[in-house]
Amino acid sequence: MKNRVLNYILEFGSITQLEAYRDLGCSRLSEYIRQLRKDMKIDDIWEKGQNRWGEKTNWKRYFIRKGEEKWKVR
Repeated sequence: MKNRVLNYILEFGSITQLEAYRDLGCSRLSEYIRQLRKDMKIDDIWEKGQNRWGEKTNWKRYFIRKGEEKWKVR
């Protein structure tokens, strides 16, 4: 799963927990990000938005720091 998360980030530029669950079936994104951070620079930013009921919510978006893209794994 760690390799799938990495390849997803490389293909789409970033990943959120919702994207990981919806597209990869991954419910433990933070664990795979922790593992990836041992080998490369993974950055994150907080994003703000609304949920389906119009309530304010926050989530993290993870991405690979520039220059680290060479790590593609199949």
